[in-house]
Amino acid sequence: MSFLKKCLKKKGYVSIRLTLTRTNHLEFSAKINGMAGRFILDTGASNTCIGFDKIDYFNLKSKESKIKAAGAGATDMETLTSKKNTIEIGKWHQKKLKIVLFDLVHVNTALITHEAEPVDGIIGADVLNKSKAIIDYKKKLLFLKI
Repeated sequence: MSFLKKCLKKKGYVSIRLTLTRTNHLEFSAKINGMAGRFILDTGASNTCIGFDKIDYFNLKSKESKIKAAGAGATDMETLTSKKNTIEIGKWHQKKLKIVLFDLVHVNTALITHEAEPVDGIIGADVLNKSKAIIDYKKKLLFLKI
């Protein structure tokens, strides 16, 4: 076990294995409202996001939002929000997670074009801040404080 992993384990962190995709994204599994999905880790995304096409799968109750999404070459995208969701990443979990919903077709099209698998969503800085996340890029591990 690496020095970093030992130190963080003593401080109450759990480690999550990250997979490096063909597009150089870090990807991992998480559960939203008890349903498993594939997510990209995005430190530059302010919010956790899920595609419109996964609203039913993740049992998301959504409502209109005035927020416009931008990223990955797309701007001014319509969004919905969903509050009071649960998220589980390994042994770490949180209740009352707010999720931004928008059309992720452009993201998944780009992934598929580069022979990577499509994702259900993006885990953003909101979750990373709440979990006091630490990323070990060399070992491809995400550490979350329980």
